Amino acid sequence: MSETEKKLPFIPKEWSDAANSVSCSSLQPVVALVCGPKNSGKSTFSRHLVQVLLQRYKRVAYLDTDVGQPEFTAPGFLSLTVVDKSIIDSDWTVPCVKTPERCFFYGDVSSKRDPKAYLRYIYTLFDYYQLYFCKSSENKTELPLVINTPGWVKGIGYDLLVDILRYVSPSHVVKINISAYSKNLPAGFFWLDGNDDETAHLIEIQSAYQDRFNRSVLILKDARLLRDMRIIAYFRQCIKGKEVNTIKELTHELASHIPYEVPISSLTISHLHCQFSSSEVFYSLNASIVGLGISSDVFEDLPSCVGLGIVRGIDTERGVLYVITPVPENVVEKIDLLLQGNIQLPTCLLDVKDYRSPYLSPNVLASS
Repeated sequence: MSETEKKLPFIPKEWSDAANSVSCSSLQPVVALVCGPKNSGKSTFSRHLVQVLLQRYKRVAYLDTDVGQPEFTAPGFLSLTVVDKSIIDSDWTVPCVKTPERCFFYGDVSSKRDPKAYLRYIYTLFDYYQLYFCKSSENKTELPLVINTPGWVKGIGYDLLVDILRYVSPSHVVKINISAYSKNLPAGFFWLDGNDDETAHLIEIQSAYQDRFNRSVLILKDARLLRDMRIIAYFRQCIKGKEVNTIKELTHELASHIPYEVPISSLTISHLHCQFSSSEVFYSLNASIVGLGISSDVFEDLPSCVGLGIVRGIDTERGVLYVITPVPENVVEKIDLLLQGNIQLPTCLLDVKDYRSPYLSPNVLASS
């Protein structure tokens, strides 16, 4: 087996046929939504579908609605990313971090925290796609869109999925079923009511249970570990010009990394899912992951989020925050929104052996 084959998961013929059916469709633009219960292979199929579409198109748009297990961003984001053929030979076992065309920091790993905000962000991202990537002109062509969805398909999760399907009205819906029938979505065009026309092409496939060597590929995921891996992959981008191969090396590099000084007076601090008293705001921010927003970059009344930062420390006497982020300096200068959610800093990044961790120091906050 070649090194390239080792990096790619086994794709059953049924999956290949489904992806080829979407790619060769005469419906334009192709908007394919992938749905199914947890651990059914939605992300794997979506990634495979992107690669198949890239054999026909130069670029493909990807709308990620899974805030807990996103494909190209850190957890907590809802994003629209445009990918090209450079991802075709990438290692599927390593998190692939891309800079989105547009993203919003939802600030949690589950849509149940704030369903209304969750839907608004998704609708806005789809509108952005339609405006900038869906209309043909002399200078651009329509891009196909792949929409990956969460595995929460019962209760409120089911209602959210139905709302997304009705708003997007995709050309193709790929529904993945697992052997536990009770956990699957309803059969047929479940999102339509009696007055709607069946305009979408529905494709139902089975989850991939075995590979070519008869080994199970339906592996229960450690969701927290996968989230931590994506956060680590994101902040690894801070380290330039050095080989960082282990978590220990990254921990030391981040701990010694020179942070940006951001004046507190230039920021509006927004707590997305909880409130703090004014005396506790800085304590809540210290050693936290925050979304970095620009209030002047607005689409449909929603400011853009340009990335994540770690609040390494706060000096209240000088009135500055010390922030570590891979976001370029020329973009950091425009940041005036700090969005605090519930995305936790991996504990492995707090434990800096033989080095005084800046996050755990009792003197991070200057006395007032």
